[in-house]
This record gives sequence, structure tokens and C-alpha cells, in this order.
Amino acid sequence: LSTYLWRALFCFMLATFWESASGQIRYSIPEEMEIGSFVGNVAKDLGLDVKQLSDRAVRIASRGRTQYFALNFKSGHLITTERIDREQICGGLKECLLNCEVIVEDKMKLYRVEIEITDINDNAPSFQREEIEIKVSETTTPGSRFPLSDAHDSDLGINSLQSYQLSNNRHFSLDLQTGTDGVKYAELVLEKSLDREEQAVHDLILTATDGGDPIRSGTAQIRVIVLDANDNAPVFSESVYKMNVLENVPKGSTILTVKTTDLDEGINKQVIYSLKKITDKASKIFRLDSNTGELTVVENLDFEEASLYEIEVQAHDGGGLFGMSKIVIVVSDVNDNAPEIALRSLISSIPEDSPIGTVIALLDVQDLDSGENGEVTCSIPSHLPFQLKKPFDNYYSLVTDRALDRETPEYNITITATDKGSPPLSTQKTILLQISDINDNAPAFEKPSYTAYVPENNPSGASIFSVEASDRDLDQNARVTYSILSSSLQEVPLSSYISINSQTGAIYAQRSFDYEQFREFEMQVQAQDGGSPPLSSNVTIRVFILDQNDNAPRILYPSLGADGSALFEMVPRSAEAGYLVTKVVAVDADSGHNAWLSYHLLQATEPTLFSVGLHTGEIRTARAFADRDAVKHRLVTLVKDNGQPPLSATVTLNLVFAENFQEALPEMSNQSSDSESQSGFTIILVVALALISFLFLFTVISVLIFKCRRPRTPPVFGSYNPDLYSSLGPKFSCNYSNGTLQLPYSYEVCIAADSRQNEFTFLKVGEKALTDVLLSVEDSGMGNEHGRGNLSSDSQAQVPS
Repeated sequence: LSTYLWRALFCFMLATFWESASGQIRYSIPEEMEIGSFVGNVAKDLGLDVKQLSDRAVRIASRGRTQYFALNFKSGHLITTERIDREQICGGLKECLLNCEVIVEDKMKLYRVEIEITDINDNAPSFQREEIEIKVSETTTPGSRFPLSDAHDSDLGINSLQSYQLSNNRHFSLDLQTGTDGVKYAELVLEKSLDREEQAVHDLILTATDGGDPIRSGTAQIRVIVLDANDNAPVFSESVYKMNVLENVPKGSTILTVKTTDLDEGINKQVIYSLKKITDKASKIFRLDSNTGELTVVENLDFEEASLYEIEVQAHDGGGLFGMSKIVIVVSDVNDNAPEIALRSLISSIPEDSPIGTVIALLDVQDLDSGENGEVTCSIPSHLPFQLKKPFDNYYSLVTDRALDRETPEYNITITATDKGSPPLSTQKTILLQISDINDNAPAFEKPSYTAYVPENNPSGASIFSVEASDRDLDQNARVTYSILSSSLQEVPLSSYISINSQTGAIYAQRSFDYEQFREFEMQVQAQDGGSPPLSSNVTIRVFILDQNDNAPRILYPSLGADGSALFEMVPRSAEAGYLVTKVVAVDADSGHNAWLSYHLLQATEPTLFSVGLHTGEIRTARAFADRDAVKHRLVTLVKDNGQPPLSATVTLNLVFAENFQEALPEMSNQSSDSESQSGFTIILVVALALISFLFLFTVISVLIFKCRRPRTPPVFGSYNPDLYSSLGPKFSCNYSNGTLQLPYSYEVCIAADSRQNEFTFLKVGEKALTDVLLSVEDSGMGNEHGRGNLSSDSQAQVPS
């Protein structure tokens, strides 16, 4: 006896040593243990030091969503954390195993632990229906058998269903049968002929018991209804219906239709179909139409849960006879489960000079499908300095493959797990790995230079632009601050015009810009990081001020009097249509569209007599002067720019139709006396006449002296020769001078040498005097014609707006 004991002890020690050496241990516990129950001493069995155990050094990782076990770090014991129901986890499997892994973090070792869950008698036998109804014809011969619904017990072995008992009666007995799968089922046997007139209904009690300790049982009531004679039972077209169904078959699909034949007629031929001997799970998935015999899928099939279903179907006719058949449904696997990636261990940050082969993460990859659908391969992008290794089945380790890029602060490592199904399914998991860095990168702007556009009259303190520089370093080395180094505004302090937010790079205007004051300027912005020593870079920003319509047109000609009206202009009575009366000259300090000027006739004594050029400002006669027309006319001209909204200015022109100045003078005098507000105009007019007379005499003398000294014809006049018409009429002396406007606009003074009458107009443009004196001779002849010709030709000059 001692020899056998020593041999048994030696075999036990040898088996224990082999399991430890192979990195796998196994424990066995019964189901339904209390939470916190002892499973095994993991620390002792694996040779771990209990004092060094902690949640960082050793972890327990279980497959599946529920963690049933945990490690007690004080004692090193493996304990339960959830109530374990063997039937819920393993169903009808004979051997129920739960797997978990013990991961030692510092040594990067993994040990597998298998826990066998043994069955206890915690489930009583139960029938699918508490009442079983059987219809039996009174002509049924003794010895006939009637299959009964099976009871179901989730336990295994001796704890499962063992026997059936039938309540005492004189017509029926119970016969126990054992199927090929080892499952016991009962058949009701008719021992004595039935007589419907004697007893139409027989109520029996069927009891199912298991072999556990204590014994558990379940009951069902059998109701036997005696029918009148029916000598033909339904017969199925096939004794066994077998078919293959894909697990992804849609809900509501009809996968099979059973058919029967019955030689009877009338009510005895009407067949009702029903399912017998079907599990609870199958009854929730399949539904049989009792009239048509169509078998329909009402819930999703799952190959991973069950790959085979065996169902018995019965056909009852109206006379109580029935036929039986069997349905075998084979579920085919499809690739409907994507691989699952579980992260068992991870290092989130490593220094940039880490050696090649450094382990970063440990991954567990699983696929619930079977065959090729469950075979998984893992990959990562090839350009990354990492690779995947497979140290264990379904386990992958991510390690460095080459030197890390110091300029990349972090890596987003995407791990792709793909199965071999058709079509293949894949799952991705991204790991963020940060790299420790040094300050070896200066801030960099997106562009070498920037251009900003700011409208004038901007509000003070408004943001006009923003710059941004990026630094490829990390943390403090990548914190960028901004400052303005210099600007092209040398005459004023830079801080009075612009400022910059040192953190965001937003540039603000300290005051409003004026396009008319300056139109653009440059500045240099510096971006500096927070490293030690700091690194920096510069960028040039050119700011353009955009014009706004903030200046109204300013009228240069004609000059305005004290009342806002221009002085008198004289128009010959003989002027034809299109005669140039005068020209309104205006300027706008704005630019572009805001400085495009247009001229409009706002008000006129006789609107049909005059017209104004829309873009030239020239006021011309629209028709010839008629006797019925008034001599004096007042024109209000509007000058408007093209801005939004447009700005404008007006000028009032006083026109007199007369052939000479003496004829126009009374009209001018009458015009002055008509308004009390212009009472002082008469005095001004007398003084102006005296001054003009003096200027006229001075001009005549100057021209005569000039002509005596320089008798040749000025080149500006072209082919005109004053001596050409000496024999035809009075001689002319002409003096040419450029006015205050830019070339090619010039003004000329022509004087008749022997004229007895004078006509002149005195003009003032802006701050400078522009004089155009015209003298014509009343005598009929070439002199007057030439004088008017000079006026008309020179008046065609256009003044830019």
C-alpha cells in the first residue's frame, strides 16, 4: 500500500511540475459559489513573491465581457468576483472551462489559468408546457404508443433528468426510452381500449425526476381526449427533413415547408401541424404555421451559439390521428464577426533614444467565427518605425523596429486585425505613443510673408490680422510667443498704431487708419519658443489700407461766392445747340470707385435749354436761344461720387444771355437787387469792374510790348498767324499760359488790338487764380469769327474728374 501511495504522490508532483513549467495551471470549483470564494493559490503555484504583488506588477485578464476572477494581492489567492452559473456559461457542454491570464508586467510574462466549473444539482426538471393534450380515437388498439413532451434539465450527469413516473390509472402506462444521444424520453402506452361513452377525458400526471441530492422533480398534466373513429393518420412526405441555412438569413424567412397526406375525408383530413421535442432556444428562433406547415425564422441565427437544431414535428388530423417527422437544420457559418483587439499592456510614452526592440504594447486578438472566418492577421502601416511580433497564440507584441524620429512628438499607431473570411472583416485600434523631445526646432510660420488688408476708419482696438507659427517640439519647447520687432512707420512710435497678442499672434489696430494719410506699411513679427536656449523666426507682414468713401467731392471750378453760388457766366444769344457754356471741375480725395464722379443737372430755370455731361461736367446749350427765353438763368449742378453710400456736392451757376458785357451788366445789377441777402454784391461788382479794367489795360500794354519784342507766332497756337488777317480786319494779340490744372488743359487770353468793347470772365480754381479773358469785336468781319473760334476750340478741353 505504501508503494502505491508513493507512486501516486510522485505522479501528482510530476504533473504539477509539468504544468508550472509549461506556464499553465488548472483549478476546479463547483458552480454557484459565493463571491470572494477561494479558487487557488496563484502566487504559490507560479512561484511569485506575495510581498511584491500589486495591481501594477501583476494583472488578471479574462476573455469575454465578464470578469469572474480577481487576484488577492495580500494573500496571492485567486478568488471569484461574480456568481458563476455553469448552465448559463457553458450550456450543455460536458466540460466547462473558464480561462484567464496572469500577466507579470515588469517581466512581460504571461501564465494561463484554466478553471473547471463542476455541476451541482441547482435545476429541477421542467416541461415546456405544463399541460399536454392528446387526442386518441376510441378505435385505437391497445399497445399503441403516444410520445410525450420531454422534460428539460440544464444540469449534467447524475444531476440531469433520470426517470419519469405516471399517475395511477387503468388505461395507460408509461414506457421509458433512451435516444441515441443518451437523452431519456417517455411514451404513453395504451393498455386498455378506450370507450368514449364511458369516459371522454382522462387526466394524468407525468412526473420527471433527476438523480441529484436532494432529488428535484417537475410535473405536467396529460389530458387525453377520446375521439370518434378515424382510421387514417397523416403521413409526412419525408421521414427526415434536412437543410442547410446560413446564419445571416433574414428574420421572417421561410426556410422549410412540411407536407402530409391523409386518405380520410372531411374533418378527419384537416391537418394541424405542431412542433414537438424542441428546446427553449429553438422555440424562440423557429415558428411553424399550424395550417400551412411553413417553418419560419423569427430571430437571428448565430453559428457561434448553435450550429445544429433537431426538431420533431407532428401532424394531427381532425379525427385525432397523427403522423411524425423530424427536421434537422444545419446552420452554416458566415463571416459576421469582426476580430476583437484587447489591449493587455501599454507604455504610453518612451524617450526618443529608446533602443530597437523596446516593447510598447501587448495585444490579445480574437475572432468568434470558425474556420478561415476566424483566422486573423494583424498589421500596422509600413512607414512607422514599429513592427508586430507573435509570442503566443492570438497574442501580438508591438516593438520598435528602428530609430524614432526626433522631430515627431507622437505616433498614432493604427493596428488592423483582418480575418480570412469572404468578404474579410477587420477591426482597427489606435495607440497613441508620445516621444520625449528636446528643443531642436525653431517656430515656423506657414508662409514666408503675409499680406493684410484693412479698411480705413477701422475701430480702435479691432483685430486686423493674425499670424501663427508652429513648433514641432513638445511642451515648453513648443510654447510660442509673438512680438513686433520693427515697422516701416518710422515717423511715429510703432505702439501707437499696432499691437500684438503675445500668446495668440492676433494683431490689433491701436487707432483708426486714414487711407489719405498713408496707404500701406510693413512690420516684422518674431515668434520665439520657450526652450532653453530659446529659438525664434521672423516674418514680414505688409498691411494695405483699403479706401472707403469718406470724402465728398470738392468743387474746384467755378469758384463759389459768399452765398455758395458761382459768379456770373455770359452766354452769347447767338449760341447754337451744343455751345460750351462752362465746365464744372471737381475732385475727390478718395480713390478707385469712390472717386469716380458723375455730374447731374439738379435744378434749372429752363431745364430744356441746358444739358450737363455725365462724366465731363461740361454745361452746354441743348438748343438755340429763343426770344421767349429768359435772359437770366440759374443752374444747380450736383456732383456725386460712386461710393456706397454716395457722397455729393452742389454748385449754383448764374448765366446771362448777352452779346457783350455792357448788355449783361444791367442784368447782373438787377440780379443783385432782387435779394437783400446779396446787397453787398453791387459794391463787390464795382470794385471787380475797376480791377478788371485795370487788368485789361495792363494786359493790353503787356501784350503790345511782348508783340514788339517777339513778333513771331507762339508754337502752341499751331498754324495761326496774327498777320494773316491784317488786311481783313482788326489785329489780334494772343498770350498763352497754362492754368493751375495739369496738362494738356491750357487757357489762353486773346485781345483785339482795336476793339472798342470788352468781354471777360474771371475764374478762381481752388487756392490758385485761373484767368480766362475773352475779347471780341462787335464789328462784323473775320475778327469776331476768329475770336469765337478760339473760345469754342479751347472750351472743348476736358478736365479730369
